[in-house]
Amino acid sequence: MNVVITGSTKGIGWAIAELLAKNGCNILIHGRNIEDLKSKKEHLQQRFPDQVFHALRADLSLVSETQSFIQDVKNTWDHIDVLINNAGVFLPGKIVEEEEGTLEKQIETNLYSAYRITRGLIDRVRKGTNRHIFNMCSIASQIAYPNGGSYSISKFALLGFSKVLREELKEEGIKVTSILPGATWSNSWAGVDLPHERLMEANDIAIAVWSAIQMSPAAVVEEIVLRPQLGDL
Repeated sequence: MNVVITGSTKGIGWAIAELLAKNGCNILIHGRNIEDLKSKKEHLQQRFPDQVFHALRADLSLVSETQSFIQDVKNTWDHIDVLINNAGVFLPGKIVEEEEGTLEKQIETNLYSAYRITRGLIDRVRKGTNRHIFNMCSIASQIAYPNGGSYSISKFALLGFSKVLREELKEEGIKVTSILPGATWSNSWAGVDLPHERLMEANDIAIAVWSAIQMSPAAVVEEIVLRPQLGDL
């Protein structure tokens, strides 16, 4: 199974990459730091020598680099079984106080990257066997919260994109799943003074993704909402 995961050198994306590799998938990882990509690809290749791993660098907030990424993926694989749009950025703040350009930055990264990549790679997904697209949304796609600002706007929009995509592709047998995690340990929460058990583990999200992939062609999980056991922060 060929899997493309954007934003996959750390946090949730990396947890998904590791778990899917453990279950026999070939993985194309993506990130913005070339050294991180090299290190993570080597790690996967050493652990799973019988599988195929690729690493591509791109800043998906930029149209030109996104288009280059799409072409590089096409040059790498003639089909994709699972596409996971996980790349994103979190810039906290209030709408009326945040710096000019904050909305644009998060829309470009959190929404437009998924839109452009899905459109650009849909022909490869159509040639796959499993044929599943995941969009990494957020609890912020459903609920506005203090200091969420433009991040919430971008994630509300991403969920809308995912819902439309689901309707457009269901007759082709291509599954579309929206993942809506609550607080999960990642770089966004680095340095926070909270008990470790107060947030979810990134691997919890990975397990949910893998479970959805394993379902029969007759079933699709349209949305997966995950929260810490004690609720939102």
